[in-house]
Order: sequence, then structure tokens, then C-alpha cells
Amino acid sequence: METVNGDALVVVPQETMGNVSDVESINQQVDEIFIQVDQLEQNLNEVEQFYSSANKKQPNTPKGSSILKDKDRDKLFASFKRRQQDAASREAAADKRMQELMRHFGTILRQITQHKWAGPFMQPVDVVGLGLHDYYEVIEKPMDFSTIKSKMEARDGNGYKNVREICADVRLIFKNAMKYNKERDDVHVMAKTLLEKFETKWLQLLPKVDEEEKRRKEEEAEMQLDMQLAQDAAHAKMARDLSIELGKVDRHLDELREMVLQNCRRMSTEEKRRLSSAIAKLSPEDIDKAVEIIAQSNPDFQAAREDVEINMDVQSESTLWKLKFFIKDALQGQGKSSPIVNEDNNQNNNNRRKREICDALAKTSQKRSKKFPG
Repeated sequence: METVNGDALVVVPQETMGNVSDVESINQQVDEIFIQVDQLEQNLNEVEQFYSSANKKQPNTPKGSSILKDKDRDKLFASFKRRQQDAASREAAADKRMQELMRHFGTILRQITQHKWAGPFMQPVDVVGLGLHDYYEVIEKPMDFSTIKSKMEARDGNGYKNVREICADVRLIFKNAMKYNKERDDVHVMAKTLLEKFETKWLQLLPKVDEEEKRRKEEEAEMQLDMQLAQDAAHAKMARDLSIELGKVDRHLDELREMVLQNCRRMSTEEKRRLSSAIAKLSPEDIDKAVEIIAQSNPDFQAAREDVEINMDVQSESTLWKLKFFIKDALQGQGKSSPIVNEDNNQNNNNRRKREICDALAKTSQKRSKKFPG
């Protein structure tokens, strides 16, 4: 194929142009990889934030160490699995214990409400009928046994959570009466007497209440630990999946890079000469990297930094293009001029597009190797 570039007529082999559909396919695959890497980065950030937050909660954890030792974690996970399996039975047992406490407390309530002096406290105070116009100014929260009974029977989530809440309302009934009525009033005396009887019976039940509350706190602590272990397991799995997916991306990039490099056109003798002379302009560190590129495809190649002699004619086309892309970037980074840097202006547009794809994939591979270390 011939094309006019300025005043020069450049003959470009058909194989150099490549297949446009192949180029589009490679571009599409690269775009898909970028999207996949973006998602992997989001997952990685989530994992890092989780473990960073966990380390902050445990400031004594040595940097870089696991939150839990492997043996401890294994034991905790085994215990966690057992608790998950026994969750239903443990919940049923807790409900049964609570029902037993409620039954005992119900017995106390019946004994108090059946007392001959319980009448004034069974229903809400008839403020209007008794002409107690200042009642709500003195009493902030009215309470009576019918209200307690309704709340104990509630099934809409507004009922009592434990017997201590019921105990507090029973006390409130009598304390309200003692607060509003004078010490010598009958209602005050009746309330004080019933409160003393209630406190006596409550003290008999209190050890069981304390025991149940202690068990509840232990179970809540176990549930909290279970949640942490579940999150730990989920993020550990996410980290393993990330490693697997990053490995797949790594291999896919290698495949695409090799595919493009193998399909790049053959370098001319003049291009190889310019490539060889450009190596001399590299810094000592970059020369070592150039040697490593050659050694990757030619393990027998050895050269000292101070005396690098490279026979470009024996190098594979993919190695030559890898060298070209590396040297071009290195010289541009040093601000040096070279025919390699400027030669793109002497090629036709289609061929330049093919080299740009080669260049982009080579750069992508370099960035990927830095970003996702093995």
C-alpha cells in the first residue's frame, strides 16, 4: 500500500497496517480490563478500610499482623459455626427463661393487686371526677396496674423488654401516690405499705433476674463477636477473590501485550541502528532495565552495564518493540531528543495508530506490574 506523507512516498506493507477489526477488538478488551480494574480497586478499598478500621479498634495490634492469630481465628470460627447451628435452640431457651421470669413476676403482681388496699391503683386516676386539677403539674408520668397489664400483653413491639421495666412501673404507681398525697393521707399510707411488700417480694426474685441479665450480656457479646467474625470471613474471602481476579487480569494483559507485539511490523535495519544508538543515551539504571527486557526472551544474554553490546539482528520482533517503547519513554522522561522519539511523524496515520496501541499496552503492562505486585 502506498501513501503520501509530505513530499515523501512511503511504501507500507499490508501486514503493517494490521486488521482494523483486530485493533478494535484489542481496544475493546483493554476498555473492559480498565472497567474490571476499577471495580477491583473499589473492592480493594473496601477491604483496606475494613482492616484499617479493625486495627484502629485494636491499637495494640502490631502493624502488618493479623487481628487474630491464625490458631485463635480457627478456634473462633469453629465456635462461631457451632453457635450458628445452635442459634435457634439458644433463642428458644432464652425465651423460655424469660417466660419463667415473667411467670414469677406475674405471681408477685397478683399478690399485690389482690391486696385489700390495691383498689385505688388498679385504674388510671380519675383526675376530672376527683377534681385533681393540679395532678398533671405534680405527676409527670401517671401509672396504674391496668396500664401495666396492657403493656405486658402487648404484641406490637411496644411491650416490656424485661422484668426490670415492669418493676420500675410498679414502683412508679406507688411513688406517684406518695408524691401527690400527703404523708398522713390514706392513699399515701396504702401506697407506702404496698410498695414495701412489693420490694420484699422483688428481692426474692432479684437473684434470678441478675443471673438472666448476666447470661443475656454474655450472649450479646457472643453475637457481637459473631458479627465481627462474619465480616472478617467475608472480607477475607473478598481479598482471596481479589487476588484471583488480579491474577486473571495480569495474565490477560500479558496475552494482549504479546498479541500486539507479535503483530507489530518488522523493524527495518535503519530502525534497529537507531535503537542501538539510543541505548547509549540511557541512564545506568535504565540500561539495566533494557538488559532485563532482552534477558526475558533470551536468558543466555549477559552484558555488563559499562559495556553493553546488543546485536539487534538476533533479537525477536517482540523484544525489539519492547525495547523501543521502553527507550522512548525513558528518553522522554529524561528530556532527551532521539530519532526514536520523533520518528512517529514519518509514518502514515494507520500505522501510527497501530504503534499507539502497542505503546499503550506496553505502558499498561508496566503500570500493572507496579500496581499489582506478585
